[in-house]
Order: sequence, then C-alpha cells, then structure tokens
Amino acid sequence: MPNKKKLIVLSGSGISAESGLSTFRDSGGLWEGYNINEVATPEGWYRNPEQVLDFYNLRREQTGKALPNKAHLKLVGLESLFDVEIITQNVDDLHERAGSSKILHLHGELTKARSVDNENLIVEIGTNPIHLGDVGSDGKQLRPHVVWFGEMVPMLEKAALIVEEADILVVIGTSLVVYPAASLIDYAPDYCKKYIIDPSAPELYSFDGWRHIKEPATSGIEKLITELEKDHG
Repeated sequence: MPNKKKLIVLSGSGISAESGLSTFRDSGGLWEGYNINEVATPEGWYRNPEQVLDFYNLRREQTGKALPNKAHLKLVGLESLFDVEIITQNVDDLHERAGSSKILHLHGELTKARSVDNENLIVEIGTNPIHLGDVGSDGKQLRPHVVWFGEMVPMLEKAALIVEEADILVVIGTSLVVYPAASLIDYAPDYCKKYIIDPSAPELYSFDGWRHIKEPATSGIEKLITELEKDHG
C-alpha cells in the first residue's frame, strides 16, 4: 500500500470562532473588555500579573465550555485518506478534543501552565485557574503556557520542518498576515498543492498557486474535502 500524502493544516482563530470563541482582532484590540497590550505581553505580566491570570482563567473557562465544530471533526476524518498534521496558532484544545492525532501548537496551550523562570517546566492544568501564589516544582510562580506578543515562538522551527514535507497545504481560519507564523507558507515545496479557506480575500490570496475557497471554516471544509477526494484520494 503506498504511503499517504502529507496534508499539513495551518489553523487559526477563525476555526475556533465558529465554536463560539471570540477573537480580539474582531473587537478593536479588546478581548472580553481586556486590552490585549495589558494581558498578552510580558510587560503586562510584570505590571499586573493578577489581571493577566484573571484574563487567561476566563479564556480557559470559556474554552472548556466550547465544543469542536464540523471543521475540527472533518479534519479528523481526513486522516483516513492522508497523513494529516495540524499546526495551529490557537491555544485552545478543540483539535485535540475533536480527535486529531498530530497537533503542534505554535503559540502554546491554555490547558498548561509553566514556571516564570523555566519555560521547560510545564504543568497540565486542564480548565483549572492559575492564581498568584501557585508555583511549579521549582517554587516559582506559574504563568500561562502561552506565547505573548513580543516573545519568541519556540515551535516555529519545528513547524517549518513539517511544512517542508507537505504534499498538500491547507490554511484555514487564518489569513496568515502576522509574523513570524506567516513565514511558514514560504517553506512549502514547489510541488505542494495549496488551499486557503477564508470568507474574505486575504493578502495571501495575491500569491500565485493558491486555491481560494471563499467560505467560513465549517462550510469551506466540505468543499475542500470534495476537491481533495477528487484530486488526491
């Protein structure tokens, strides 16, 4: 039996939005009334760590109540035809709960915490809150295991190596205009078939060689599957 083609998915907030999780880009830089510069930067953490923890505790609670949608579930179904690997900019666990088997989180995970002094000291917390005074095994305060604006993206190199192996690249729920994540598409091989699911015409669409499915994630995934089964199945 021949090896399955490698289908690499780059997913973003648009796929989670259809599960009811809001995105700050749609609300003027505010997220549930919080200013992103105050709760998603190292500077915000040092100024007011309690506010940052409250913000992520709220997001963690909301994520725990959200359910994977059709787009998450259909990506799982594609594993019967392709070797599917998901690189997500999202910090929620909806891909995991849907059942996808290979997931790399570029920007961290809400369901984990880490020591402020050791980024490799990571603790599974699920939907539980983090409070001031909660510490890791090193005795240091725990913070959200999330990459904030202005911080390095430690999984970027690994993600680039994954994209280099793509036979098919699917961008869904993100226009990929924010760097460094946007640079990942540059690693796709010349022979790679590229699709983007986006209801608008993103900047990415100006690039040659992309098949643009002008739909939200949940309806766009249906059209994608039809095309993939016809062309690559």
